Amino acid sequence: MIIVLTGIDGSGKSTAAQALVSSVRAKGGRALLLSNHAGRRVMSLVAARLGVRLPARLSDAVETALRVGNALVSHLRASRFDGLVVMDRHLHCQLALRSASGLPRGRFLPWLLARLPQPDAVIHLNIDPAEAHRRIVARGTDSESLDDLAAFQAGYRDLPEYAGFVKVDASAPKEQLLAELLSRLAAVGVDTDSALSA
Repeated sequence: MIIVLTGIDGSGKSTAAQALVSSVRAKGGRALLLSNHAGRRVMSLVAARLGVRLPARLSDAVETALRVGNALVSHLRASRFDGLVVMDRHLHCQLALRSASGLPRGRFLPWLLARLPQPDAVIHLNIDPAEAHRRIVARGTDSESLDDLAAFQAGYRDLPEYAGFVKVDASAPKEQLLAELLSRLAAVGVDTDSALSA
């Protein structure tokens, strides 16, 4: 069973993924958290320190290579795990970033996405870019601007796959968000309790 979490930076993907995995484990189930990062945070921090803005195509090339590598490794690990697998980010995220940067969708990522095992659900954490920006500023580890976040959000909504995502309000408190995640998963036929018997 594979669940993918998507959303703009500051939407709480990593926190939600950890909460979901911890919830299943607390009930005695088997759950695995896998992250499909692309090195955006490191690159943005380095670029900010150097006072430069990396060309969109260069950033995308590096991010795509890292994201694809991480996604392939994650799916390999998922194929060997009996239980719930929660993936923090996926190739959808890179496609949304491309759209946000004004780059074409391309053929490779959609081709690969169609050939990898399909997740049981893709949960998109919806949040107002201003709230996401406030969270990012508060944690002090990223340098995303409000305009970047708004463009990223628009990039997700422009994806053909977006219509099939399960949308959840990410501005809710952690406990309420977890309850909403579990409820939405149950509504689309994903039984997280099956991980208890894995």
